[in-house]
Amino acid sequence: MHVTFTEEELAFQEEARNFFQNELPEDIRQKRSQGVPLERDDYIRFQKCLFEKGWAGYNWPVEYGGTGWTIVQKYIFATEMAAADAPDIIPFGLGMVGPIIYTYGTEEQKERFLPDILASNVWWCQGYSEPGSGSDLASLKTRADRSGDHYLLNGTKTWTTLGQHADWIFVLARTATDVARRQEGISFLLVDMKSPGVTVKPIITLDGAHEVNEIHFDNVEVPLDNLVGEEGKGWTYGKVLLQHERTGTAGVARTKYRLAKLKQQAATSVRGAEPLAADRNFMRKIAATEVELKALEFTELRTLAAVASGKAPGPESSILKFKGTELQQAVDALYLEAAGYYALPYVPDQYAFDFPQQERVGEGTETQASLRYFNFRKASIYGGSNEIQKNIVAKHVLGL
Repeated sequence: MHVTFTEEELAFQEEARNFFQNELPEDIRQKRSQGVPLERDDYIRFQKCLFEKGWAGYNWPVEYGGTGWTIVQKYIFATEMAAADAPDIIPFGLGMVGPIIYTYGTEEQKERFLPDILASNVWWCQGYSEPGSGSDLASLKTRADRSGDHYLLNGTKTWTTLGQHADWIFVLARTATDVARRQEGISFLLVDMKSPGVTVKPIITLDGAHEVNEIHFDNVEVPLDNLVGEEGKGWTYGKVLLQHERTGTAGVARTKYRLAKLKQQAATSVRGAEPLAADRNFMRKIAATEVELKALEFTELRTLAAVASGKAPGPESSILKFKGTELQQAVDALYLEAAGYYALPYVPDQYAFDFPQQERVGEGTETQASLRYFNFRKASIYGGSNEIQKNIVAKHVLGL
């Protein structure tokens, strides 16, 4: 497979490159280069820059405010965004619930929710996993019982990424129990996080960050109008959403950027010492990772081409998910190896702004290589564990 850009595509590449060079707020750029975690407002400001450019809905249909880009334009956009080390787009609104609403929602729901999602006026989070119901999502226990003109929502969701910032949450909840299969009787609900009975409890991860949460619902009233699609069909909608999530989880462009950055740093001599590139064993590991990443890139292009033809991401998205996250973790391990004993110990507020940029390994200081390594052990679990994805590939792709 060979990617050759037309003159129009080359012009778009230049436009995208100039946009990220000139429109990415400088304070956000500095935080990224120094390894300082971004705040809620930083992500919103960046996404509003994309919205003002008309690029926020880069995967959305034109009729809902999307770009109408070709598959090659989407590829160029993702590559240039990663090359500029711009922040990731928070996926829960633009990449997950937005497509579900414009595909399965009512006209009223589309008018009510889509404009604010596109403009990043509302922050969404995801309510799927539960204590005891992660990879086996069909075993979820959260219930939504009809009571007049609303549902009463009761239960707990966990590992809710950035839920502490969210205005709304989309939830899979059981609306019927007398069903033949566990996957039946599950519905897709949109819930206002300000509703009485919603409680958010932080989960502090190994790196000391408040990234994920446990969310409790105690007789939360959810209007019947906030049901997306048909009652009891939430499993179907949830699977489509997860296929979109898994396609985006591959992170090929971002991994290419991180690997290229590591190669550049490995070729640099620090304080007169022999550069890491002289270690043939280390460079052999980089080369092997590059080869696998290139193969995954072509797989992603084929999947995106199918999406561009009007199809939803299929079971092939599971290949992108498990292989993409494995490669992300492989690059994390390379950064950790490059940092050596400088990766430890870590002091949470030791961002070392006075440490020369050219003597750092990876995002921020060497010590953050270990933070990234430990935090991203989760990548092989979220969006459906890699073991489950391999089962999907074996059954639906390989026909085993």
